[in-house]
Amino acid sequence: MNEPIEIPNEAPPAPPERKAGSFLKDVLETLGLALVLFLAINLVSARVRVDGFSMLPTLENNQYVLISRLKPRFGDLQRGDIIVFRPPMYPSATWLENVLGFPIVPGQIEDYIKRVIGLPGETVTIADGKVWINETLLDEPYIADMPSYTGSWTVPEGSLFVLGDNRNNSSDSHNWGFVPAENVLGKAVLVYWPFSDWKMLNHTQVAAAAP
Repeated sequence: MNEPIEIPNEAPPAPPERKAGSFLKDVLETLGLALVLFLAINLVSARVRVDGFSMLPTLENNQYVLISRLKPRFGDLQRGDIIVFRPPMYPSATWLENVLGFPIVPGQIEDYIKRVIGLPGETVTIADGKVWINETLLDEPYIADMPSYTGSWTVPEGSLFVLGDNRNNSSDSHNWGFVPAENVLGKAVLVYWPFSDWKMLNHTQVAAAAP
């Protein structure tokens, strides 16, 4: 009769120790991926806070707006587009500011948000509370009040004529002139905060009426 064979109890093999170098590598890879995603997102979009009342009633003070940076770079801006730009009285945005999507020294340089009214080569005339483009009247249902000022401007090539929707309380092209196209940082897409104010921004409201 065969005697039972005793099988010694063997402890399971211990898991290999995780080396500190491997952990550091994982951390660096995670940080690198986060940096790449951050830069990629900021190359195509930006988030800005509306500061002031120059775009009432379309945009209100302290609203947060998502900006698309693809449209100005790869397509032509149109009349009615709401854009964020560096006004000509300030130095042009640096390459780092363009990558980050906001000024390096906030408070010393302000980026503005206004509506495109005049395109290169067009003559913008404001009189009797109305706006004409090359003697064609614009229908603008979005403005707060009719402009109380008058003037005529011919937009040079490579520039834009912009106005705030709150015409009589806006620092814009009727005060300081034209916006060079290279100063455009992006096109407003939607209001995302406060959440109760969430809305897509309509860029097709400007209509040409009969001269």
